[in-house]
Amino acid sequence: MNTGPLRIGIATPEEFRLMTRSIVRGELADHSNGPKIWFESLQSAAQVLGGENRALLQTILNKHPASIKELEAMTGRKSSSLSRTLKTMERYGIVSLTKEKNRVKPVVNATEFQIEFGLDKRCA
Repeated sequence: MNTGPLRIGIATPEEFRLMTRSIVRGELADHSNGPKIWFESLQSAAQVLGGENRALLQTILNKHPASIKELEAMTGRKSSSLSRTLKTMERYGIVSLTKEKNRVKPVVNATEFQIEFGLDKRCA
């Protein structure tokens, strides 16, 4: 599990592209303490970290399911839906899906989140 909050950035694809180019050109200071994952909008972050999915993470933390099938029984959510949700969360580093004895076990990697965003001066 991570120590400290998982830092999440909000930026449009164009803002992210400009920022990345600035970092590569050395125009932006060290960004190693910046956000580790990025979403295009607060709405897209909320889709991944909304109430139902936070409850899912809490269930995994509290009950330690040995498989997605076991998690399905605990939550009442269909395994196909759980698999999609967990794979998305895995892409962002929020969970890990580890194969153990022909089963896929979900493990929570992050329990705290910090969302960061700003308004570009050109938007003001």
